[in-house]
Amino acid sequence: MSYQYHKKDEWWVSPYNFIDEVREQIGLSLPIQIHDATLRDGEQTPGVVLTKDEKIKIAKGLDKVGVERIEAGMPAVSEEDEKAIKEISKLGLKSKIFTFARALEKDIDKAVECGADGVVLEIPIGYPKLKYQFNWTWETVLEKSVDIINYAKKAGLYTVYFPYDTTRAREEDIENLLTNLMKNSNPDSIGVVDTMGCALPEAIQYLVKKFKRLTNLPVEIHTHNDFGMAVATEIAGINAGAQVAHTCINGLGERTGNAALEEIITSLYMLLGIKNNYQIEQLLPLSRYMQDITGIECADNKPIVGKRNYTRESGIGVDLVVKNPLAMFATNPSIFGRTGNVVLGKKSGKLSVIYHLEKLGIKNASDEKVLQILSKVKQLGIQKKTLITIDEFKEIVEQIGL
Repeated sequence: MSYQYHKKDEWWVSPYNFIDEVREQIGLSLPIQIHDATLRDGEQTPGVVLTKDEKIKIAKGLDKVGVERIEAGMPAVSEEDEKAIKEISKLGLKSKIFTFARALEKDIDKAVECGADGVVLEIPIGYPKLKYQFNWTWETVLEKSVDIINYAKKAGLYTVYFPYDTTRAREEDIENLLTNLMKNSNPDSIGVVDTMGCALPEAIQYLVKKFKRLTNLPVEIHTHNDFGMAVATEIAGINAGAQVAHTCINGLGERTGNAALEEIITSLYMLLGIKNNYQIEQLLPLSRYMQDITGIECADNKPIVGKRNYTRESGIGVDLVVKNPLAMFATNPSIFGRTGNVVLGKKSGKLSVIYHLEKLGIKNASDEKVLQILSKVKQLGIQKKTLITIDEFKEIVEQIGL
């Protein structure tokens, strides 16, 4: 496989991602798929409620991006979810439609009724969950798992076994559960689930390899962001051989959220060099739609979709923001349907002033005038403790006599 760290006018990432010594540590199991859980885990963001029509529009948006699988909800616990999933299943999308289910036959029946292609079958394995919440042992988990996996498979559903809170499970419980599970049932894939977002990337890699060894099944990776590492841990899981990455648009999800769809997709393509057909220009409209309907705005500096992540205040190299963006950014904002932005404030320099003067149609201003404007720009930025507006800049220019 040939890897590309620099694609003309599109991106320029580190070539060290692709040197032999680094690639030798990466054990990809291709192809890699995206399983987006925005319609279930994303809606579990506190205060977020998605209507049926909104869920349908989100599903269509995910399909436009090229996401292979959409987890459309949990029909057994929500009548609204059930209606939405049935409608989504009838759309004829390229994306496969999955539901989320407990280890209960009625949940599997609902998935079938909704026309789903597959089911994510959740059951706890994390020791704090077993000890304090359920009062179960691994034997209890095994007993509840075998029959329901077989029931789902018999119903014709692609069955993802999802032993959640994996990263806080006792290792002996994992080994006993999976060894015995495979003797009595045959799920289609198995998830390594960092429910509390508390595992290092290296720990995720260890678990992915262990799950593959114990089950010989395709491994899926689902992580949360409690320590700010959801994307890093999912990429680590992919590097260790996981074949499905679970995501949510804008990193929505319980507590601190899940791995962000837009960050995973761009990382797979540009940092790992995995060729795919995702339509990255569709990521920003989908992100903005989610922000609009949920009222949860992304941080201004959020990777890929943040309002100011292609913004430059510092005067050094500011002319290159537009002339040659890859000198200033790893990715060209144009591939996401965006442009670089030069703003004015305390940290501006002469080039920043010249840039904005030219936007106003003022060219060949004397060096003396530029420096006078720059001084006032900096003073106002310090006074306001924020950026100055274009109208404020125009007022300064008029004061200087241009």
